[in-house]
Amino acid sequence: MEREYKSFYKAVGGNEGGKCHYATRLDTYGCGCQHDCSYCYAKSLLEFRHNWHCMEPSIADSKKIARKVKTLRRGDFVRLGGMTDCFMPMELRHRVTYNTIKALNDQGVSYLIVTKSDIVARDDYVDVLDKDLAHIQISLTCTDDGLYRALGIERAVPPSRRVAAAEKLSALGYDTQVRLSPYIPQFIDVERLAQINCDKILIEFLRVNSWVKRWLDIDYSEYTVKQSGYQHMPLERKLDYIGRVRGFERVTVCEDETEAYEYWQKHFNPNPNDCCDLRKKEPKK
Repeated sequence: MEREYKSFYKAVGGNEGGKCHYATRLDTYGCGCQHDCSYCYAKSLLEFRHNWHCMEPSIADSKKIARKVKTLRRGDFVRLGGMTDCFMPMELRHRVTYNTIKALNDQGVSYLIVTKSDIVARDDYVDVLDKDLAHIQISLTCTDDGLYRALGIERAVPPSRRVAAAEKLSALGYDTQVRLSPYIPQFIDVERLAQINCDKILIEFLRVNSWVKRWLDIDYSEYTVKQSGYQHMPLERKLDYIGRVRGFERVTVCEDETEAYEYWQKHFNPNPNDCCDLRKKEPKK
């Protein structure tokens, strides 16, 4: 039986909310994600509460979302796909994200889409995306389809389809980024990465807790910095791995650990006030 997702709108606080420039989330689905990624922090927060349903996530009511959107102001900003990917396979049946995008367009509210799916680049979705309001990040964790299938760490579409989606949207003029999220260096071929036809890349390193260690079988010896219940790579190792990434005009880093966050903000990110480095336009009047 399909469950309604009632907590679809939330302004995130705490350590994460204080660092994220786009802390207001509008999730079209919740309490699970069909992609069921092994490293997912949302999964780690919900699994121990027995509230993670990867095969049957809850579904937000499009009409309730539309009513909420009407309370927002022109020029406001929301993030789609914060706790659950807004373009899971079930979106093709329920179309909640599609209807939400239409409502946001009508209200003049900008939106950041973060997804591991290529549905966002289907023609019917491209037709509804507003180039002045839409910002799209296509997440990669691996660059090789064969390795991706062997790893079994996600249930999303293979990397080649995500790359094709990012390249299509970028070529059409949408504000598009490849998002290495999380950037696990042993899964990324930097030579293949450099061949992607997209000007922008955002890098977010893995953050590790006991649940992630249980689900994701990798070497954690480099994750020696502890903060807020997570383990992180030290800044010097992150700098080394980022130095290997090339082929993009703009490289920016999304960070949760405080020392590294301050470094990227002051010395690395092209837009220190926006670690996503989104291309903004003044809202239409």
